[in-house]
Amino acid sequence: MNTRQAIDELSTIKDFVRWGYSQLSGSAVWYGHGTDNPLDESLTLVLYALGLPHDTPRDYFDCKLTQDERTLIVEWIQRRITERLPAAYLTHESWFAQIPFYVDERVLVPRSPIAELIEAQFTPWVEPENVNRVLDMCTGSGCIAIACAYAFPHAEVDAVDISADALAVANINIERQELKAQVHAIESDLFTGLEKTPYDIIVSNPPYVSKEDMDAMPGEYHHEPALGLAAGDDGLDVAHRILREAPDYLSDQGILIVEVGNSQGALIEAYPTLPFMWLDFERGGEGVFLLTSEQLKQANLP
Repeated sequence: MNTRQAIDELSTIKDFVRWGYSQLSGSAVWYGHGTDNPLDESLTLVLYALGLPHDTPRDYFDCKLTQDERTLIVEWIQRRITERLPAAYLTHESWFAQIPFYVDERVLVPRSPIAELIEAQFTPWVEPENVNRVLDMCTGSGCIAIACAYAFPHAEVDAVDISADALAVANINIERQELKAQVHAIESDLFTGLEKTPYDIIVSNPPYVSKEDMDAMPGEYHHEPALGLAAGDDGLDVAHRILREAPDYLSDQGILIVEVGNSQGALIEAYPTLPFMWLDFERGGEGVFLLTSEQLKQANLP
């Protein structure tokens, strides 16, 4: 069935979710920016095109659509396929730690497994009531910083990024969540522009993609800012700096959590004596390590 037939012959939400599934399944699209399969991707696009929430009751799925609504859905599905544009950039919405975030092509689409750690208040590695300052390094959309603000409502949270464009998006989300008094967006090249006031938690999802992986990435990822992905030949350009500089910004009982993804092996090889704790996730994900302030200070990295 071509797009003209879909507009003319299909009628209900259910019809278009099924049609979108068929179109996506027969294409070369790549998933990984919020969904991991064509059915969920189709459902996301159809509901958002209709202005319906993601938890719309299934009773609505037999509702008939107007021609304008049918046309819009078809346009969105086709754009997803032909432009290889992540659905989140079409809908300008992505969910992280059960919180909706505005996103556009100035920032990465939120997808870090660190969300699980935040939802659990980073226990058992910290006592939540003792967390007073949190630093989200390389904040992008601000999703980690904002989720931390909800997890630790009495803590001050700094959201740091080198990109003014990314911070503009982060500020949109800070304002939408009414957290301007608690979450502070700061433009800085990592720690360069920060005062050495200790943080109880430093958490970061920095650029960590190696040159080889950048070259092999599916088309969807090339819509994301390379500044938020690429980190040199081995993917560790930013991680090296964070490991060297973080000890000066951690409280005595503080912890450092950093995601390095596929660059995990290269990091272990680069620091064979560092006692990285590699964290497990119930919802999937890997390449996230934890180090304590004490471990980092004992390592005394040059």
